Amino acid sequence: MAFARLLADECKKIGLSNVNLSSSGIVTASLPANTDSNLPVVGFIAHMDTAPDASGAGVVPRVFENYDGKDIVLEHGTIISPQEYPMLLNYIGQTVITANGDTLLGADDKAGIAIIMTAMEYLIRNPQIPRREIRIAFTPDEEVGRGTDNFNVEVFGADFAFTIDGGELGELEFENFNAAFARFIVNGRTSHPGTAKGVMKNSAIIAMELALSLPADERPETTDGYDGFFYIQEINGAADRSTIDVLIRTFDAGDFIRRKNLVTNLTNVFNQRYGEGTVELDLQDQYYNMKEKIDDWIIEYAKEAYRKAGVEPLLSIVRGGTDGANLSYMGLPTPNVFSGAHNLHSLFEFTVLETMEKAVNVLVNLSGVEQ
Repeated sequence: MAFARLLADECKKIGLSNVNLSSSGIVTASLPANTDSNLPVVGFIAHMDTAPDASGAGVVPRVFENYDGKDIVLEHGTIISPQEYPMLLNYIGQTVITANGDTLLGADDKAGIAIIMTAMEYLIRNPQIPRREIRIAFTPDEEVGRGTDNFNVEVFGADFAFTIDGGELGELEFENFNAAFARFIVNGRTSHPGTAKGVMKNSAIIAMELALSLPADERPETTDGYDGFFYIQEINGAADRSTIDVLIRTFDAGDFIRRKNLVTNLTNVFNQRYGEGTVELDLQDQYYNMKEKIDDWIIEYAKEAYRKAGVEPLLSIVRGGTDGANLSYMGLPTPNVFSGAHNLHSLFEFTVLETMEKAVNVLVNLSGVEQ
């Protein structure tokens, strides 16, 4: 909320109108059209939160101008090396921004916020550039899948939108996973271990067996591209009760059903094996593939905006989810534009100034009056 208040104040200072900070921490603002063209309203969206599994507090940025292609040596032995991250070699001679090695940088998605604010300020300072009406939003809780829980699409008032969230120069993303969360609850029966024969039902042992029953070749570490997976995110176990949290991810709607059926069937198999009520399943859909909701004209319009900025569009997929996935199913088609951030959710995160500048140019073009 402190960051949201800061952003709301900055929106007002640069001249945006209809600035609002909701009780749930969503910042919205408008930039009116400066032509009479009755064109669809465009929205630009970024999220304020950073990855929950790596500290984003106390960020101390490091700026490496004219990057020389060598290891970037940070504090406490943290090294961002082109041997491990060869994409760094694409940015020789450019300005690379990192944290100091103690925290993540937070470019996911504060780079997106900076790009949106810079584009809006540029348009305000250059009123001779014809533009359509623009709506912007900064959301909380994207990293835990709840960034749009309190997002009112109708009040926001855009006809189509773009998230600006991660990715190398040129990435244009409009496909993402279908996602579900599965929690297996394994109920055991305890007894004194000295007299446990025929009595004890150790839930930790059953939980391990259940976890190993998921396909070994369908894990995040064995898949890429359009492959789906089961990700065992967390296991907590004791003799009397254990839980297994599993993320289900796939691009294909039919495979999504298959994977959910698989975990349901596993629950039934283990209850037949160890007794009814041994395993309970909490299965919840989280988000869906936005591709089903993105009209072709939006992608073609975006591609033209990229090319006008001197950027060749790289159509790519999101092996994850974005606010745009949920928003697209809420009636606001929202593909994703690159922000220049790499190695997200880690101490090795970095972004590139020149890529961010190109993203600003893309947003300015997307704000234009060409249809």
